[in-house]
Amino acid sequence: MEAIFLEPYFRTKLWGGRKLETLFNYQIPDGKVGEAWIISGYRDDASHVINGKFKGMSLRDLYQKHPELFANPEEQEFPLLVKYLDANDNLSVQVHPDDEYAAIHENDSGKTESWYVLQADPGSYLIYGHHAKSRQELADMIHEGRWDDLLRKVPVKKGDFFYVPAGTIHALTKGIVVIETQQSSDVTYRLYDYDRVDKATGQKRELHTQKSIDVTTVPHKNPQLDIRKEKCGDATITMLLNKPVSPHFYLAKIDLDGEVKFTMNWPYQLFSVISGSGKLCLPDKEYDLKLGDNFILPAGSYDFTFSGKISMITSAPIKE
Repeated sequence: MEAIFLEPYFRTKLWGGRKLETLFNYQIPDGKVGEAWIISGYRDDASHVINGKFKGMSLRDLYQKHPELFANPEEQEFPLLVKYLDANDNLSVQVHPDDEYAAIHENDSGKTESWYVLQADPGSYLIYGHHAKSRQELADMIHEGRWDDLLRKVPVKKGDFFYVPAGTIHALTKGIVVIETQQSSDVTYRLYDYDRVDKATGQKRELHTQKSIDVTTVPHKNPQLDIRKEKCGDATITMLLNKPVSPHFYLAKIDLDGEVKFTMNWPYQLFSVISGSGKLCLPDKEYDLKLGDNFILPAGSYDFTFSGKISMITSAPIKE
């Protein structure tokens, strides 16, 4: 029984910065690095295993060639994607399609996502939802460029959590770092980009106006979250997402000061260390854990123990 540790895949972005280097001690490329895909099986952007007998394999290949590690799933593609995002500038205002629309128009899955805020400068806010009452009003406000009237601005601080179902207009803004857990999809419809010009091309970035209008949920609805905290050993578990709110993935935060023992209750489970350090003990293996580590515990019937002073985000797929 081995934990599967993964190496992040980094992406430079127009709005990126250097905080992923300072916050997580990652060796990031030069330039504006906006994203670290820390647990990814997505096509050519997959993470790679850095330990054990599968060292060097991409998560995509591992998932397809060793399905027994993932409880022999029916789907051929790893269903979840976990990222760190460093918004050194405003991201474009976006909306994502659901599974049905994405399958027809993009040959991909839909994209429902979530954000746990790791850092936010004073006065930070998110774009989250809109004020249009009908699809026609939405289209009119978009075509007329009435962005201040259309877009909802929500204040944000460290420790906040946002669930972003497909169809939700959204954007991170300058000064925010999040860990994002989402469906494994890279389908993004860009609705508004502040009329910025990409210096690399000298052109404004492409907008997807009609597709954005097609897929946006109207009127906007805030998800009714059921966030709960419970004690388990020396840990506090904050349950962020589960059914029926989230049909795609379970999500929780573990804050530990001491020791906690768990029994594997999911087909497999994803973990990202967001602060502190500690140890992971499996039935026949022990691992040191540090800030920035990302790993998967594979399928099986076994107990595992964490110890130390450490905080982690954990997720697992939900089968409908």
